[in-house]
Amino acid sequence: MQVAMKKIDGKWKIIILAYISQNENRFSLLKKRIPSITDKMLSQQIKELEQDGLLTRKIYPEIPPRVEYNLTDDGRSLIPALEMIYKWGQDQKKIKK
Repeated sequence: MQVAMKKIDGKWKIIILAYISQNENRFSLLKKRIPSITDKMLSQQIKELEQDGLLTRKIYPEIPPRVEYNLTDDGRSLIPALEMIYKWGQDQKKIKK
């Protein structure tokens, strides 16, 4: 559990992983989907996810440069667990009504 939590610990990492799994894989798209996150925090969280082997970054040689983030195999293997957590959260909202 500690290894898993170390990789996804952070206020925004799970949300970032979820959006990237839905092809929201560019910085500007992520920023648009998570308006309350600062540019600095988004950059930091993405960098940590890359360092932990959950994301890859591809830079396209264009002007202006285009950068896309994609899930690694480890990142993709985490998505079903995140979907279960999401479902659990939705169920909790129904119970409290």
